[in-house]
Amino acid sequence: MKRDEGPVLFLDSGIGGLPYLRHFRERNPDEDLVYAADRRNFPYGSKDKDTLTELLSSLLLQLIRISHPKLAVLACNTASVSALESLRKAFPSLPFVGTVPAVKPAVLNSRTGLAGVLGTERTIADEYIQALAKKINPACRVMGAAAPELVEFVEHVMDGASKAERLDVIRPYVEKFRVAGADSIVLGCTHFLFLLDEFRELAGKDMTVYDSISGVASRAESLLSRQGLRRGGGPHEKVPRGEGPHGKGLEEGPDGGPGEEGPGKKVFYGKTARCFLTGGEEPGAAWEKRAEAFGLSVVLLDRVCGEAL
Repeated sequence: MKRDEGPVLFLDSGIGGLPYLRHFRERNPDEDLVYAADRRNFPYGSKDKDTLTELLSSLLLQLIRISHPKLAVLACNTASVSALESLRKAFPSLPFVGTVPAVKPAVLNSRTGLAGVLGTERTIADEYIQALAKKINPACRVMGAAAPELVEFVEHVMDGASKAERLDVIRPYVEKFRVAGADSIVLGCTHFLFLLDEFRELAGKDMTVYDSISGVASRAESLLSRQGLRRGGGPHEKVPRGEGPHGKGLEEGPDGGPGEEGPGKKVFYGKTARCFLTGGEEPGAAWEKRAEAFGLSVVLLDRVCGEAL
């Protein structure tokens, strides 16, 4: 296989990276994609840096052997702040794109001098966030809040939850930032993208909600172009209607047809992608539904390791 014929790999501990894969695919419908959900080691947020780096290195060895990716996107903030640099050194021939909290726009645009960042324990504990904020805008402070139960909610409960239940689970965090005087909420975990509409609703006009989804796609495109690995030229220019891909509005797809409303709906663009799941158990109804919604075909990684796909 020629290097430019390989897929772009998106990796997360669960479903958190799916909106990132979809957003990239909407812009790059000619690319082959692979998604990996490390169910066996979910959640990543409670693990220390060395353990997580070792787990990710082992997983990447398997994924490289069976799928031959030309670029890897760590579609997980925890994995990125903990292991990105180590993985780049361990796999020097594979370009990596990390996913880090969108602290830069939050602190640059802060009116109150306080930005809120919501993430996993590992992400919030890492010095990266504070160091980045201080470098960009020393006058703006960052308030971090760890929300491990919110990650669990998105991964295991959200599919069957009502809108009222989704609002209730995030309300304490929004109010915590509001009371402290923060004028922004940075979604520092990819899982939280599934609750973006709810965050925006509760944040109102007082607080801006930031995510990194567009920045990650742009960075991946830039690396592919720079190394001559990109297919199909530049990103597809969609015609926006309403608020765009993250909000309540719809977009036109590449064929001029309707787009989607919110993450996880059964509309997708481009080629069907493989979704590798770790762990020996069958995918189950929840994962089959997610795969269908995001245009993925589910494959158990343990079954295909050592075999030619």
